[in-house]
Amino acid sequence: MTLRSQDPEIFDLIMRERARQRDDLELIASENYVSQAVMEATGTVLTNKYAEGLPGKRYYGGCEVVDVVEDLARTRALRLFPGSEGVNVQPHSGAQANAAVYLAALKAGDTLLGLDLSNGGHLTHGSSANSSGKLYRAVHYRVNERGIIDLDHVRDIARAEKPRIIVTGASAYPRLWDFAAFRTIADEVGALLLADMAHFAGLVAADLHPTPFGHCDYVTTTTHKTLRGPRGGMAFAREAHMKGLNSAVFPGLQGGPLMHVIAAKAVAFGEALDPSFRGYARSVIDNAQAMATTLVERGVTLVSGGTDNHLMLLDFSDKSYSGRDAEQALGRAGITVNKNTVPNEKRSPFVTSGVRIGTPAMTTRGLGLGEAVLVAGWIADVLDNWQDEGSLLRIRGQVHELTGRFPVPGIG
Repeated sequence: MTLRSQDPEIFDLIMRERARQRDDLELIASENYVSQAVMEATGTVLTNKYAEGLPGKRYYGGCEVVDVVEDLARTRALRLFPGSEGVNVQPHSGAQANAAVYLAALKAGDTLLGLDLSNGGHLTHGSSANSSGKLYRAVHYRVNERGIIDLDHVRDIARAEKPRIIVTGASAYPRLWDFAAFRTIADEVGALLLADMAHFAGLVAADLHPTPFGHCDYVTTTTHKTLRGPRGGMAFAREAHMKGLNSAVFPGLQGGPLMHVIAAKAVAFGEALDPSFRGYARSVIDNAQAMATTLVERGVTLVSGGTDNHLMLLDFSDKSYSGRDAEQALGRAGITVNKNTVPNEKRSPFVTSGVRIGTPAMTTRGLGLGEAVLVAGWIADVLDNWQDEGSLLRIRGQVHELTGRFPVPGIG
């Protein structure tokens, strides 16, 4: 029986979401569109199979096929990121991947040093609301007045706090990471080094962002975002740390892996290994920089003044409207973004003074530099007229005319 006839209520909701993705413009930096092939793999009979353990070391019978699937995903992941020594592709998310590293590398109460959440870090980098801030002693570094990470500041904190692990990577930092410099700091204080490249993994794969491999003891990532794969995660480690990492993933944190998602990860890694992927990643960066330039020209304040990667952070600290106001107004204009805290945030995390914008999804649809400048202009128009419903409705019509010319892969 088909989904439409079995459960028309859920079918209708899926169709509504399909229409939203098709018609609106997705600018959330952590979202992307997968290919038809990735979507097909995610919806296969592999969802029926339990496969606790690793290939060749399962706790269930009947794993001869899924063993090959997972080995293929691991092989492709290691090819995609030169310098990587070992990988576990089973984490269900980036958060699970980070938790596995902490479980493998830390004891309860050990000190973790990461980027402050309000300065662009992530919940799993030691936020008090997250297990990483509850199970471990978390301390944080911050960006400077220019919105840039000051390595002398990081070194001073590391010397004072003697962390067991230093975390690099972020969820809302628009600049490049100097992993070699962080390695020097980690070595000076005897710390392990973790790179959470969830946001920029696709740029690393395309050799358009400094690689953490060769510098970091552990590397984690999501498989969606700039990698354009299914929602999920994976974790890399130096060969000496892989046994502990594997045990932390299972049985430490998770049960049976999602074999249908692992198959889809393998498909996405294969796509990213194709030479055309580098062109896509280059366009992601070019589009982001074109949007940033246009927004600045229109008087919008950007944290750090621009971007080196796929995202930018708009700062409304001196405006009467909040990040939440801007998110809602842009949503009514058919442009999907997320509110975000900014450095020296004065508003609540539920309100915020910023908006985060990213270009991976729009670039996947085929939008280029001309469209990026056009969209940035619409964003500035919305901010200038955020309470004018007539203006928002007019822009929404323009957005839908644009998205109608650029189909979503796998949706049409």
